[in-house]
Formats: sequence, structure tokens, C-alpha cells
Amino acid sequence: MENSEKLTNSKEVIAYIAERFPKCFTIEGEAKPLKIGIFQDLAERLNEDEKVSKTQLRTALRQYTSSWRYLHGVKAGVNRVDLDGNECGVLEQEHVEHAQKALEESKAKVRARRKEQAVAKAAASKDGEAKTNKNHAKSAKPKNTKPKTSKLDKKPADTSRALTADEVKVGNNVLVNMGSGNMPASIVEFNKDDVRVRLTNGLTMVVKMEHLRS
Repeated sequence: MENSEKLTNSKEVIAYIAERFPKCFTIEGEAKPLKIGIFQDLAERLNEDEKVSKTQLRTALRQYTSSWRYLHGVKAGVNRVDLDGNECGVLEQEHVEHAQKALEESKAKVRARRKEQAVAKAAASKDGEAKTNKNHAKSAKPKNTKPKTSKLDKKPADTSRALTADEVKVGNNVLVNMGSGNMPASIVEFNKDDVRVRLTNGLTMVVKMEHLRS
């Protein structure tokens, strides 16, 4: 890029190096395992590049290699690649096991966080319901003036459910909770907290994992 404006965050740095080295890095789908020592190669290739610093490169690489889609790509029998996409040897078993362990630990943290959020939401809902009932009791009208509720006013029950961490995979069909309803979509990319989905109308958007339903 001729524009020398500095990049400001790891997401921009990853997009930039994916553009510069498309046979090595990707911003969508399963990522390829990187050559050991890839940081030194990157720093050397981008030594004169004013858009990105070595500190930014190191931070972005750490984020890239800890993402779920990268850890999913670290499998037995798969080759590492260098900046030009050349194979640099098969992954060692200890590295595969380390990636699998890191992936499971990351998913476990997400599950725990989602469980805590669900408990907090349920508690807040219960508290809000109690306050509403209390206010209704104070302003209750006589029984003979209480309006009847039509069956037509009742909304159909939502039969969808929250996704499990194991269901968050590229290509899976999901529902996106838009507040007013669920919209069908498919997963095109995901990391620890955010998921990029493509709606049926072709529009892509980034949503929090807790907004996905099945």
C-alpha cells in the first residue's frame, strides 16, 4: 500500500499482513499453521514499512495464533507455511496437543462466561418481574373491570436455543437474535468473542456469540 498512515489495532494489522502475504495469512475460514520464527521473517520483510511497528506485529501475531480458527487448523499431518505459502515441515504432535488444549480451555472460558451472563440475566428478570407485580398490585382495578387478554395477543413461543461452543464452526447455519426476532445466517468466521455471519440476503455482520441461536 502506498498510503503510509499507521495502523491502529491488531485487527487492522492482521488484515494488512493478510493482504501482503495472502498465501500465509487469512482473515476468513480456517487458518494455516505458521512457520516457527515467522515473526522474524515478518519483521524483516516489513522493516521499512511505516504502517506497522514490530510491537504491533508481535501483538497481532499473538492474537492471530490464539484465535479459534487458527487453533482449529493445527491438526496432525498438516504442514506449516512461510510468508510465501511454502511448506515448512509437518506439525509436531506436541504442538498439535498444545493447540487442542488451548482451544478447549478457551471454549470452556466462553461457556463459563455465558453461563454467568445467563444467571445474571435470569436474576435481573426475576427482580424486574417482582417489581412489576408489586406495582400492578398497588394499581390493580376491580375484577369486573379487568380487561380480558385475547389469545391473538399472545406471541408464539420461541423454540430456539443458545448455541453451544462446539456448534460454533465455519459453515454452520445459525439464527441471529436481532431483538425483534431471529434471522437465519451462516458462520463465516469466529474468534473468542465475535462471530462474523452471512445473512440469507448476502449481508455479512459481526455479532457477539451470545446473540447466536440454533
